[in-house]
Amino acid sequence: MRNMLPLLKKTDFPAIKRARMHTLQVNLGYLCNQTCFHCHVNAGPNRKELMDEANINLLIQLMEVSGIKTLDLTGGAPEMNPHFRKLVLAARKLKINVIDRCNLTILQEPGYAWLAEFLADNKVEVAASLPCYLEDNVNAQRGDGVFQTSIEGIKKLNALGYAAEGSKLTLNLVYNPQGINLPPSQQELETAYKKELLHRYDIHFNELFTITNQPIARFGSTLVSKGLFDEYMALLKDNFQQANVKGVMCRTLISIDWQGYVYDCDFNQMLGLPAPIEGEEKLHIAQLIAQEELETTLHQGLAGQPITIMDHCYACTAGQGSSCGGAL
Repeated sequence: MRNMLPLLKKTDFPAIKRARMHTLQVNLGYLCNQTCFHCHVNAGPNRKELMDEANINLLIQLMEVSGIKTLDLTGGAPEMNPHFRKLVLAARKLKINVIDRCNLTILQEPGYAWLAEFLADNKVEVAASLPCYLEDNVNAQRGDGVFQTSIEGIKKLNALGYAAEGSKLTLNLVYNPQGINLPPSQQELETAYKKELLHRYDIHFNELFTITNQPIARFGSTLVSKGLFDEYMALLKDNFQQANVKGVMCRTLISIDWQGYVYDCDFNQMLGLPAPIEGEEKLHIAQLIAQEELETTLHQGLAGQPITIMDHCYACTAGQGSSCGGAL
């Protein structure tokens, strides 16, 4: 996989500083039952990187003393980490909202029959990837048969109460565009998704998040190999919106990799760009926990500190903006 840093390093992207932190985003590993074209993590069935129990225990300690409001779990397929349940249960015991970034097909995999009910029982918010409501488009981006298996996964979640009227079980879907395009209007696309998925498959969801593809890892390498990298970067820069800068997700979270190191966001994590916190070149969560008055440090001390930027940051600020919670 091509090293994207030389292509992204020189940047004129405006400086960003942190606000108050409320979210802990954790990558539990790169193991996944799928190999998606747009994946910025290069996840797949043959990846071996998984967060171990020692770092899971440190995360639990961090949650106990940090006062965070949301634990955002990603991967790979985060549910394939053998300590997934332990971490979720610990967070819910602390009344922390948990988001599971689920690819839907994992719900149908052998050995994961427990997963849907576990998520429902613990009121885990599900953010599920479904890049289109048309079967051919999804299979082209994510692999043959993925669409139908994803639909079956949504039906399983709906049957447990996800997205039902009056339910506290939240199911949001995530859209990624194909090719070198920005996402269309999130509101208009959500309306189309709800209409088509209800009509075609009698399934429901709460909100649709549109996310711009990052020019890094698998997608970035594909752009380079097809001679489209410069064209895509020009698209992102030409559509830059200054107003989106204040809403980027890196301002209110810290991202933890599978080894326990701290980053500004999941994308910087994939580029190997650690967060410049407390003057440390590479800060581990064990060092965070050791600090006195940690909650004050995380929620007030980090405010105003710089965030590492490169040209890929234009993907979060182009057009309607893009974050893990969709358009800005």
